[in-house]
Amino acid sequence: MTSNDDILRALGRVEGRLTGIEDSVSHLRDELSDEKDNAHESRSVIHRRLDEQAKQIHLLDMTVTVSSNVDGQIREEIKGLKETVENNHEAVAPALDEWKRLKTLGMGISGLIALAGLTIGGVITYMSDGAVSALRHWLKIN
Repeated sequence: MTSNDDILRALGRVEGRLTGIEDSVSHLRDELSDEKDNAHESRSVIHRRLDEQAKQIHLLDMTVTVSSNVDGQIREEIKGLKETVENNHEAVAPALDEWKRLKTLGMGISGLIALAGLTIGGVITYMSDGAVSALRHWLKIN
């Protein structure tokens, strides 16, 4: 039979094991609590990043929308400017044609004046020899 001392020793060993088990469970609880805190912090970081990404995407969408609206306005203004330029060109075209005609006429007149000047110069040069001979003969200079 077992004695009381044996029973007490066995109870002490069981109690020691229970204390070890309790320490292990306490340690596991601490680790689990740390893991929970880490997981919570990690999830909050992920959610913050997702919120930042959502804000950036929203800003990008707004920028694209504004840019497309600006592009549309610029296209409309360019169309209006093209129409204005075409209308102005049509209004100025007769004056430009008249100017070109006057310029051509002026060049022709300038050419005729130059030709007349050359002709007169040639005639004077040709006549000067005859005039010098006639003047020498009249003055009786050899």
